[in-house]
Formats: sequence, structure tokens, C-alpha cells
Amino acid sequence: MKYASVALALAAAFASTAQAAPAMMSAEWTAQACDAWNQDATLTNGLAEKWVKNDKGRGYKIIHLYRTDCGEATQTEMKISATDGKAMCVYGGAVQNPKMDHAVDYTMHATTERWEEMGAGEYGPMKAMMFGRLKFAGPKMEAMSVMGPFEAFLRLPGKIPGDKACPAK
Repeated sequence: MKYASVALALAAAFASTAQAAPAMMSAEWTAQACDAWNQDATLTNGLAEKWVKNDKGRGYKIIHLYRTDCGEATQTEMKISATDGKAMCVYGGAVQNPKMDHAVDYTMHATTERWEEMGAGEYGPMKAMMFGRLKFAGPKMEAMSVMGPFEAFLRLPGKIPGDKACPAK
């Protein structure tokens, strides 16, 4: 009986410290995506040359993300900058730059289901764009020139746990 009480107490302690995953594409989730970006050599090295430097002299590119079924008002932001010869995510969270310059910046959205499919590697960016599963505004020719890293980016939703509830607006 003593052991059962101790086991229940331990289980309760662990349960109270466990945290639920943040909503997919929430500010908290996007901060984790920023960290994951920086751990992925395909992104940091593969986008280090022309892509990250196409920033109109600002020193950064912006990517806005959201789940179409949750609405445009739930957008989050990633800020990518050339740092020590790599394309590094220097910010991930709530939108800080609401005015986008789609000559260099990207806004991407897809339904929750489609983000999950891309994150699982069921298909890459070419199919996602050709079949309208991923909608985006930004320099399309530039995106086409970096399909390998772009595919690594689309896999982030499969690497970062996220709740299916829509993020708070």
C-alpha cells in the first residue's frame, strides 16, 4: 500500500510538470521552429549564399506563417539574417514586422492537415505549390532556386510538436 501511494504521488508530480505542446504555428511554436532552423545545416548552409542576402540591404528576411483554417490574424514571424556565413533564425514569435516586402519576404499558409503532411515528408514544395496545398507570397523564382532547403523548412512542422488547437489571435 505504501508503494502504491508513493507511485501515485510521483505520477502526480510528473503529470503536473509536463507541459502540453504549444498550438502549431503559435508564437511559442514559432520560437521553437527558429531554434530548429538553426540546428538544420540544410537551412543554415543551404540558404547562406544568395537567398539570405536578397534582403534589399536590411540585413534580414522575414517569413510569416499561419494555418489557413485558423485565419490570417494568427500569423507568426521568423526573421532570418546572415550571421557568421550562415542563414540564421534570429527571431521566432509574434509578428514584429507587419509590413512585408514580398520582393524579398515570404508569407506562407496551408491548412493544418497540409502542414502536417508536409512536415511528415509526404511531399515536398514542388507538389505543395503545384497543387495549391501551400499558398505563399514572395519571390517565387527565388523559392524555386532553393528547393532543397525549402523542403527542409516544410519539414519543421513534423519536427516540432504542436497542438491542433488554433493559436490565440
